[in-house]
Amino acid sequence: MSEDARVPDFEQLPRVLPIFPLTGALVLPGGPLPLNIFEPRYLAMTRDALASPYRLIGMIQPADPMDKRQHPETYRIGCAGKIVRFEETADGRFLIFLLGICRFEVLEELQATTPYRQVVASYARHRRDLSPDPSAASMDREAFIAAFRAYSERIGLKANWKEVEEAPTGPLVNALALACPFEPSEKQALLEAADVAARAQTMMAMMRMSDHAHEPGGKRPTLQ
Repeated sequence: MSEDARVPDFEQLPRVLPIFPLTGALVLPGGPLPLNIFEPRYLAMTRDALASPYRLIGMIQPADPMDKRQHPETYRIGCAGKIVRFEETADGRFLIFLLGICRFEVLEELQATTPYRQVVASYARHRRDLSPDPSAASMDREAFIAAFRAYSERIGLKANWKEVEEAPTGPLVNALALACPFEPSEKQALLEAADVAARAQTMMAMMRMSDHAHEPGGKRPTLQ
């Protein structure tokens, strides 16, 4: 287990970024994402990221969740996440914990010699991700929680309401964006929202439009 709290400045963000296309995975600026790494190409990516100065991986979604090709087309916008904690298991997997740093736009994909994909990334449109987001203070927190409560009751989502009520607004919005069973395209819309307040408004619209949601296999969704 190791921790590295260093966060790169804007000028230090790498122009070439390894990407991990993963449907439904959402890491937001300042938000967490735990991952279980077991595929050989992503084990190689993790080792190379750990050896780099800022341990960054670009999380991005395939544009079509049904595209099962080795190199599916991806959305143009992803988010660079820093490996802040990791553990190597006895069977050779990596358990990593990413912290979202800054969103990026894919300018082009490189013909990489590595087993994992690499892109030329631009962070210019999302430079504000590296600064505190003041928009949370202006959003209607009570309306947001009320919308989430109604949504969770409708779909049978369990939540720790004490933690929901006590969590700071920005981290709460980002945590629920990750935890709620939204469709991949909806999660992409949350990623591309301008700031926390816009993300909250988008989530509220999604919650109010959703008549029902469920996980594959009929499992009852749970938010811990």
